[in-house]
Amino acid sequence: MARPLICLCLTGATLEEDLAIAEQYRQYIDIVELRVDFLEDDERLNIRNFPSMVKIPCILTIRRVIDGGRYSEGEASRTMLFARALAFAEQNSAKNFAYVDFEEDFNVPSLQDAAMAFGTKIIRSYHNMTEPVSNIVERVNKMRVTGFEIPKIAFMPHSLQDVTDLLVEAEKLKNSNQILCAMGPLGLPTRILAARFHSYLTYTSPSELIGNLAEIGHIDPKTLETRYYFHSLEVRTKIFGITGYPLKVTSSPKIHNAYFKKNCMNAVYIPFRSESAQDAFHFAKTADIKGFSVTIPHKENIMAFLDKIDPKAQEIGACNTVINDGGVWTGFNTDCTGFQRALLEFTSLSDLKGKNVAIIGAGGASKAIAFAVHELGAKACVFNRTIPKARKLAEQYGFDYAPLDAASREKLREYSDIIIQTTSKGMGATSESDETNDPIWFYEFLGTELLFDIVYEPEVTPVMQRAAASGCKVCNGFKMLEYQAEAQFELYKKVYEQN
Repeated sequence: MARPLICLCLTGATLEEDLAIAEQYRQYIDIVELRVDFLEDDERLNIRNFPSMVKIPCILTIRRVIDGGRYSEGEASRTMLFARALAFAEQNSAKNFAYVDFEEDFNVPSLQDAAMAFGTKIIRSYHNMTEPVSNIVERVNKMRVTGFEIPKIAFMPHSLQDVTDLLVEAEKLKNSNQILCAMGPLGLPTRILAARFHSYLTYTSPSELIGNLAEIGHIDPKTLETRYYFHSLEVRTKIFGITGYPLKVTSSPKIHNAYFKKNCMNAVYIPFRSESAQDAFHFAKTADIKGFSVTIPHKENIMAFLDKIDPKAQEIGACNTVINDGGVWTGFNTDCTGFQRALLEFTSLSDLKGKNVAIIGAGGASKAIAFAVHELGAKACVFNRTIPKARKLAEQYGFDYAPLDAASREKLREYSDIIIQTTSKGMGATSESDETNDPIWFYEFLGTELLFDIVYEPEVTPVMQRAAASGCKVCNGFKMLEYQAEAQFELYKKVYEQN
């Protein structure tokens, strides 16, 4: 099978809008899909001319509401639209639709015959907008009615395990053409790794119109090509990635894929979102992922599935990096290294001796930070909503501990030389500080504190904004991310070269 194509879904209200979008993204795409169901009624009358206008191979699609589209006028009128679009075929095939998408249950022999007679390939599709599909191979084979169709199956996964199951099924179809896609955020790996899923193409949406198909989980073609180098990916490309949940924001793919390109490595780094550490590990194992980063909330739970744990990660009790070396899975912690380097750079100190440090949170990230703070010689207090977790982490290093609430206001003041915020609160926040996005909303800054927030998106979190307004020196977690990523990359590069 040839390398997968990038298809741009055109969901504008007019043909002119769709043409402008196609032209804007032309350098990143191979084909376009005209979504007639998004066009205004008058515009639908002129769809026959669109292939000549766009001058890119084009899929004709009129998607019904039940299949995730907007066409609701009934099958009779939809049949007429298909007929209008396929009629009066030109001898120059570039002026005709290159493909037409007929759903599995849409069987109109005259339209099928017309398409085949004029060289328009038929995509025979099945969509399930709410449930996963398990019998992939059986369905795909049944959809090849004439033997010339390109079957398409798109479904909504409930977990990453559904995506793993699709990968297993796809391997049985590696010698044929089909389109396979899991939708929504969980399905992103199927779009980036279309070659590994043996999919004929991957669907994208322009960033300007991506909201039109928000529930589908499209990525824009520029990102697909410039961040993931899609056209360079093939079945031999080695896969790395990052897992966590909800994993809505991560700069790691941008950082690591740039490293891979700079070092001429046939590798790609992708996000694979999972609510379960077990599902994440199973996907990594099935896809033969060579290494992956681990973020909230799996830094502790992932360790149960590994064969070996590096001594430092074992002592910290959390793992943010996993390496697959010939089937042996080993966990490491580079958060500690990245944080220590970033913190000392921020504070202009060589150590933390004589400093009273507040560690906000007691999750996986805080474990590496507590380890580093202890190594640097600080006196510290762990603040956490769950007291037993705070106590357990604090006692490991002889630290103090306290509840993370307004009752600890004075205790926090006692440990306020450096305040290190390790929770996910504030991630993606767009509003001013409140109890939902600021973990120490109850604390009034004096202006003398140093605040280090490991969140880096947004660049200035609500608690950082509040601290800076009081005169405090503040820092986000982007440098920590960069520095720990450098250490991760050395591990990834080593396993790449050995495997």
